Amino acid sequence: MQKAKQYFLVPYILWIILFIVMPLVMIFYTSFTNHDGKFTFENYATFLTPAYLKMTLSSFVYAFIITVLCLFIAYPIVLVLKNVKHKQLWLLIIILPTWINLLLKTYAFIGIFSKEGTINDVLHFLHLPTTHLLFTDSAFIFVSVYIYIPFMILPIFNSMNEIPDNLIQASRDLGANEWMTFRKIIIPLSMEGVKTGIQVTFIPALSLFMITRLISGNKVINLGTAIEEQFLVTQNYGMGSTIAVFLILAMAFVMIVTKSKNESGDIK
Repeated sequence: MQKAKQYFLVPYILWIILFIVMPLVMIFYTSFTNHDGKFTFENYATFLTPAYLKMTLSSFVYAFIITVLCLFIAYPIVLVLKNVKHKQLWLLIIILPTWINLLLKTYAFIGIFSKEGTINDVLHFLHLPTTHLLFTDSAFIFVSVYIYIPFMILPIFNSMNEIPDNLIQASRDLGANEWMTFRKIIIPLSMEGVKTGIQVTFIPALSLFMITRLISGNKVINLGTAIEEQFLVTQNYGMGSTIAVFLILAMAFVMIVTKSKNESGDIK
């Protein structure tokens, strides 16, 4: 029986090797090649120039802003959801937009933010001056936050929903007020969900490229945009792979910083 279980692992191991390990090896190898396929360190030297370092810093700043806004919006929403009736139904309504194609949602916001879009129509109806929202940093951040809020809400909700009600009731019976219960019970016990939410928000936000192109008009340049340009425009696969290597390292760093630990200190 034990031997049969080992055979069931074969497809899983093959999948990991073919679609995870091999692509990573290919990206790492290609990062050390030039246009002629010859070995070189030139790509890494280019990445360490001020222009690319500034772009990398900008990517982290935008990802940080998006993640913080998602957290500050999502956490109060989850606190409300935890105490309402039919909370699973409300959670489903919140995550329904994630089922819609990202490109469709992006084009919808183009219609909302454009010069003749919904917002300017409302402002014109109210006899207020119209504004130019599309192709701005604010529009990029707003759309990104809208897209990633459900991914922040879901893990926090799952973590907070596992907190026993009798534990909260016990803290109140022992004289703790609402703020103390929130600070001493709810926040620590929901921290694993917060960490997971940061991972699934911050990491994708580092490599956004569709939203940067359509919403910000390439006024926001991040690691994802640079990779797309190197592979599809200049066709400099070596440089594109080099940027991808640093993006992978950045993602690994975020995973390490926000890793979850159980009470004994072992990684879950």
